[in-house]
Formats: sequence, C-alpha cells, structure tokens
Amino acid sequence: LFIARVGANIPLPGMNVGPIREFMADQASASGGLVGLYNMFTGGALLNGAVFALGIMPYISASIITQLLVATTPSLQQLRKEGEAGRKKIAQYTRYGTLALALVQGMAMSSGLESQGLSYTGSFMFHFVAVATLVTGAMFIMWLGEQVTERGIGNGISIIIFAGIVSGFPGAIGQSFEQA
Repeated sequence: LFIARVGANIPLPGMNVGPIREFMADQASASGGLVGLYNMFTGGALLNGAVFALGIMPYISASIITQLLVATTPSLQQLRKEGEAGRKKIAQYTRYGTLALALVQGMAMSSGLESQGLSYTGSFMFHFVAVATLVTGAMFIMWLGEQVTERGIGNGISIIIFAGIVSGFPGAIGQSFEQA
C-alpha cells in the first residue's frame, strides 16, 4: 500500500505538474464529478499527473469484459468448469485485457495532456515515455493487488481501491470545514 501511495505522487516524466493540477481540478468540477470520481479511484494520482494515474481502472474494466465474455461465449464457458486451471486462464486473459486497455488509455491520456499544453514537449519521445510509464504503472498496480491477494491479506485490488479512497479523506474533511 505504501508503494501504491508513493507512485500516486510521482509525476510523469516531461509533465508540468503545476498546470496539470489546475487543469484536472477544473475538469473535475466542470464534468460533474466524473473526473473527480476517477481521481478518487486512483487515489489522487490523476490530479497529480502521476505514474499511477491510470490506477487500477484498466484492470477493473478488463475483469468486467473478461467475465462478460466468459459468461456469453460458449467456448469460454468451459473455463468455469475446469476449476483452478480455468481460473488461471481467465486471470491470464484479464491481464492481457488490462495491458490492451492500459495502452489505449495511456495513449489517450498522453495525447490529451499534450493537446492541453501540459507537457514540456509534444514530441514523440514524450508520448512514448508517458504511455510506457502509464502502462507500466497500471500493470504494476495490478501486480501489487495480486500479491496482496496471494499473501492472504484480502482482495488486493479492493484494498488498493480502498486505500486510494481513504487517502482523500483528510482533504475532503478539510474542504468540508472550509465550506462550513
């Protein structure tokens, strides 16, 4: 959990952190809270322009897609009957789906950041490094969640999401007092 929290505060290489926080905060308030909700699930990493800005969301989306495919595709439905081997195969498909979704989301995020002038340079190298960093961050968070689960502490993905949400409580409490 400590590593996940640290990664939520390390800025992406090539990012101008001051304007990204202002831009993301404006987007969070302008979009009716959608960006704020996503930021909550990333534990504030989105507003920080951090290496873990994609958070666990690509994994969650891939898991939902994989479960839907297993439930609706006759050739994949047999995986549920194969016990532990089937679960391992479904988990492997989920990992590949996470990688694919993280690539797409990372490309979209780096393009969006560059188009808003939030990067120091709009070169190919910025996009390459940003996408590689975001994808690696998402895959690392997924791996951390799997490690927590394997060690028997609990559902690692849920614990990481919980830690991200709880990390926003001090700021939310302060903001409540400020508004009051």
